[in-house]
Amino acid sequence: MLRLDEQLVLHIKAHAVHDYPHECGGMLIGKFGDDRKEVFETFPIENAREDSRNNRILLLPKDVLRAEKYARVYKLDVVGYYHSHPNAPAVPSQYDLDHALPVWSYVIASVIDGTAVDVRSWEMREDRSQFDEEVIEQGKTIKNED
Repeated sequence: MLRLDEQLVLHIKAHAVHDYPHECGGMLIGKFGDDRKEVFETFPIENAREDSRNNRILLLPKDVLRAEKYARVYKLDVVGYYHSHPNAPAVPSQYDLDHALPVWSYVIASVIDGTAVDVRSWEMREDRSQFDEEVIEQGKTIKNED
């Protein structure tokens, strides 16, 4: 289960619409819990891909490292990744599966003709064979300041 505040869903949708017709992406910053992941903020990252930007995204390792360092400063974790599917459903592709990491949540925003129409979350099975849809629990997430 992924706990994701409605404001963060709106941020993801806004990023997806802003970058349309290209894919957008970013990291989900939060905490791993026993039975769910909580997201406290999104960390947008620029699509570095130079070709096929409408159906592929490239996040440079240096940008992912920046997100991880940011999370560590606040004693948080990167708990997942989000990206958009322009003019396609919010369902992972084989390409998404081939490039996924275990444990993370994968949030996908579908943008049809410039309008964000759906946001869904997915988890990859441990055997890497496929994604299963993950329940998004909406509600205010509160970051503990230790």
